[in-house]
Amino acid sequence: MTENPSVPGPRRDLAMHNDWFASGWDHVLPRQGFALTMLIGTACQPGFTGSLDDLVLEIFGGHWDMIGGDLDGPLTFSWPDEEWDEEAAPEGREACEAARWEQFSAMLTTAGFPVPATVRDLSELFLTWGLASREETPDGTRWSMPAALPLPGDLLPLDAELTERLDGIRWTMRTGPLVDALINHLADDLGEPEETLTSLDRLAAATGQDVDDVRLALAELVESGDARVQRGQEPTDAERLEAHRRFRLVMDWEHIHEHRIQLSIGD
Repeated sequence: MTENPSVPGPRRDLAMHNDWFASGWDHVLPRQGFALTMLIGTACQPGFTGSLDDLVLEIFGGHWDMIGGDLDGPLTFSWPDEEWDEEAAPEGREACEAARWEQFSAMLTTAGFPVPATVRDLSELFLTWGLASREETPDGTRWSMPAALPLPGDLLPLDAELTERLDGIRWTMRTGPLVDALINHLADDLGEPEETLTSLDRLAAATGQDVDDVRLALAELVESGDARVQRGQEPTDAERLEAHRRFRLVMDWEHIHEHRIQLSIGD
């Protein structure tokens, strides 16, 4: 419990679980799932004991707009005050919200879980699903979260479209930093060569990455049309390259600059 609930304002840094976006829950749960994960992540910090209500009171004086006020606020899939994107969802807010609830409710009902109506209900599902744990100790309630969150597809029957989308997001988050490191080396260190004779182990040494990670990055560059990998004049499979074997890396820089966002941090 807070020592002085009459004193408003943050007294603790909010924390977000590192695995939240990669796990894909953001594309499955109502919008308050993000804020709830942040709240529980903050409750996991050393020095806090108490309920999530206690934490909302301590940090926000009992009212947090991101969860709709308090834990008994209703769940929604859209922000009530956000500008509606008519092009992306021409059916309108109410119809879109109803469709999302129908899909979400069907998933949970099929899997045998209750459909949550409030943020508090959702917090109990987090405990059921293993996204969070709560333990009563002599000092009070302690919260914890696993290092890797359970995936939505491990608990809920996702449709094929959503499964493919979440797989794509996880793949991009896995390969994105590897691709960026490789492109930065080719652009900043080598001056954007149209073609270079190299090998996986040389690229690994130059970028400070593992050989297998460089192989993944090359495969992604080829798949996205940013590069070609050749032995002599013949294309070769980037995923089957041996670490020491030389190959020709042919880059399409025009395609890269057109389709990839690159950030450069100066001194």
